[in-house]
Amino acid sequence: MLLCVPPGIEHLEIYRIAGVRAPPLGLAWIAAVLENDGHEVSIIDSPTLSLSVDDFIRRIKAFKPDLVGFTAITPTIYKAYSAARIVKQIYPDIPVIIGGPHVTFMYEEALSKPYIDVVICGEGEYTTLELVNKVEKYGFRHDILKDIRGIAYRYNGKIIVTKARPLIKNLDDLPKPARHLLPIDRYTLLDKPIKVFHIMASRGCPYGCIYCSTSYFWGRKVRFRNVDLIIDEIRDAVEKYKIRNIVFTDDELTINKKWIFKLCNKIRREKLDISFGAGSRVDRGSLDCLYALKQAGCETVYYGVESGSEYTLRKIGKGITINMIEKAFENTKKLGIETVGSFILGFPWESLRDMTNTIKFSIKLKPNYAQFTVLTPYPGTPIFYQAKKEKLIEDFNWEHYTTLKAVMRGYKFTREMLQKMLTKAYREFYLRMSFMLEQVIKKRIDVILSILKKQVIPMIKRDVFRC
Repeated sequence: MLLCVPPGIEHLEIYRIAGVRAPPLGLAWIAAVLENDGHEVSIIDSPTLSLSVDDFIRRIKAFKPDLVGFTAITPTIYKAYSAARIVKQIYPDIPVIIGGPHVTFMYEEALSKPYIDVVICGEGEYTTLELVNKVEKYGFRHDILKDIRGIAYRYNGKIIVTKARPLIKNLDDLPKPARHLLPIDRYTLLDKPIKVFHIMASRGCPYGCIYCSTSYFWGRKVRFRNVDLIIDEIRDAVEKYKIRNIVFTDDELTINKKWIFKLCNKIRREKLDISFGAGSRVDRGSLDCLYALKQAGCETVYYGVESGSEYTLRKIGKGITINMIEKAFENTKKLGIETVGSFILGFPWESLRDMTNTIKFSIKLKPNYAQFTVLTPYPGTPIFYQAKKEKLIEDFNWEHYTTLKAVMRGYKFTREMLQKMLTKAYREFYLRMSFMLEQVIKKRIDVILSILKKQVIPMIKRDVFRC
C-alpha cells in the first residue's frame, strides 16, 4: 500500500509562514500496523521532500501500488483531492482512500469526488488494516465493505456510512510509528537546520473547547501510552537517528500528573540527553510539575491562553481563569523554562475592544513567543456548526482555513476588521522596543526577524494595500 501526503502543500500559507516540517505520524502508525501484518508499505511525504507533481507521479509509478491512501487537514484538502485525481488517472482500478479530521466530518464532500473511493472516519490504524486485508482477499465489493467499521463509501449512487469503530482502548497495542519510511533527517523547526523528532504520547482531550477538533476526533477520554514505550522512542531518537531535540505533539502532555512525573523521572534515570518542548494547560502549571519537566530537559512550554477575557474563557469551554494563566507563566519563568502563548482573536461575541484587551494581556504575560490566530471554524467543532447556522461564515474556501486568514465575521466585527486585528496583534507584540532589545541581548534576534519577515511584514503590507 502507498500512503501519501499530497504535493504542493508546502506552498500554502500555513506551511510557508510556520516554517515547520513535521512528520505524518498518523501515516507512519498506519504503515507500522500494515507492515506488522505482512504488507509492503511506502510513504511519500511530498512537502517535506519538496516533490513536484511530476516527482510525485514518478514515485507512484515506481512503487506500483494496489491501494493508495491520503491524509489531509482542512487547509490541505484540495491538494489531497488533486493528488487523488492524479492517482485515478494513472490507475483507474486502484481504490483510493482518504483520512484525517477534515474528511471524518466532511465525508459527503470527499465522496462527491469520483476519484475518492473510501473515507476513513476517525482513528485509521485498524480500520485501514481491515480494509486492506478484505479488499486484498475479496476485492472491492459492497457486501465486504459494509461490515468494515469506521468507513464511508459510495454504492449505487448513495453514500454508505458504516458503524463507528470504537477508539483504540490500549494505545500500547500499536507498534512504534514506521519512521524508517520517513525522511527523518528533513524535519525542522522555523526553517532552521535543526533536526527534530516528534512523539505523540497520548490521544484525546476531556475539555471539548468549541473551536478545537481534538476532543471530537480523538475522543474526550485521554489515552496515555506506557512510559516505557515513550522512552524507547526517545532512545531511538538519540541513538538511532542522532536527534536530541524532541517535540511532543500532544495538545496537553501534562494532564495526568502521575504519568508526567513517571515519564520525567524515567528520562532522568535513563540519562537521556534531550531537549524537548511540550504543550500544557495553565491549570497544570504548578511548580512541582514544571520542575519535573525542567529536570528532564524541557526547555519550552506551549500554553493555550486563547483570551484575556474571563467571559470568553468560560464561554469557549476552556475551564481556566486569568489568575491561573498568570500564575502558570510566573511559575514557568521562575524555573527558566521558555513560554509560548497562543491567543485567538475573533470569537463571534467579541468586540474590537475585547480583542485589543487580549493583545494587551499577551504583552502583560511576556511570553518568549506569542502565536496569534483568528478564530477558524473547523468542520467537526461546535463553533463550525454554530457559525454555519448563524451564517457567520463568509468564506468556504478550505485553503483559507489556516488560522491566519479571517473566514467568518462576528456579531460586532467584519472579516476585514478581524484581519486588521491580527496584524495589530503581531505588530504590537513583536515590534516593541523592549522586546527587540531583549532578543538582541539573548542573541536570538535572527529567529525574531524570521517571524517578522514571514508573519508581521506580509500582514502589514496586505492591510496597507487594502487601504
